[in-house]
Amino acid sequence: MADYQVSREVRVGSAVVGGGGPLALIAGPCVIEGREMALEIARLVARVAEEFGIPAIFKASFDKANRMSLDSFRGPGMKEGLEILGAVKAETGLPVVTDVHSGTQAEPVAEVVDLLQIPAFLCRQTDVVVAAAETGKPLLIKKGQFMAPEDMGAIVGKATANGEGGVLLAERGTTFGYHNLVVDMKGLSAMRRFGWPVVFDATHAVQLPGGAGGSSGGQREFIPTLARAAAGAGMEALFVEVHPDPTQAKSDRDTQLPLAELPELLKQVLAVDGARRAVMEGSPE
Repeated sequence: MADYQVSREVRVGSAVVGGGGPLALIAGPCVIEGREMALEIARLVARVAEEFGIPAIFKASFDKANRMSLDSFRGPGMKEGLEILGAVKAETGLPVVTDVHSGTQAEPVAEVVDLLQIPAFLCRQTDVVVAAAETGKPLLIKKGQFMAPEDMGAIVGKATANGEGGVLLAERGTTFGYHNLVVDMKGLSAMRRFGWPVVFDATHAVQLPGGAGGSSGGQREFIPTLARAAAGAGMEALFVEVHPDPTQAKSDRDTQLPLAELPELLKQVLAVDGARRAVMEGSPE
């Protein structure tokens, strides 16, 4: 069936995403809050990925440049953040991904990380996308909350015309009125038609933008529901932000998944993914 066509595979360090391979995991805290916490989370991500036999990538931001309030915690900054991400790679062996917010950040960040993330609000910023692609590293491009899935083809074109690292496209919900997002699962199929692996961001998809006044709120109880649905719709990687105690997180406290709940979430998601694969293998072309 056309919406389940096999995508190109994208190599992210030691991990392979897409190409008909196993579902991949992209997980970590919203923002780096400290070296020890980052390592604690990365160790569990690595352990869980090994247990389930899936590729995994550690995610954390060194700077949250799109915070609503001037007083919001942004992270340790690029220098310290990249040092911590390097330590995560060295200790756990996990590939790492972080986001860039300007073209000038792309090259120094690419010297450390294996995958460059283009934030949703910046997905149409040509200079950022081109600079990131020119590093030769693969890109994780978040679909903007304001964009139709089929419009991401132009963004893919910018990236592939300027680099050969490959592209992952992430669905993270679409603006629906004020302080709300909805996820249209048809968008996963629409973006798969570009031939690159599709990622589902299960934690940002439950965000309520600006819903907490000076910051975003969220409904983390719906993370498993949407993640299972995306597995059935054919996602090739699950993106989920995790934290040891989300109620104390310095960013996105209402949408991060408690770290201890990650194994159960993966168990459910992989069960649905396995059922989908079995159905598709038995379906006529």
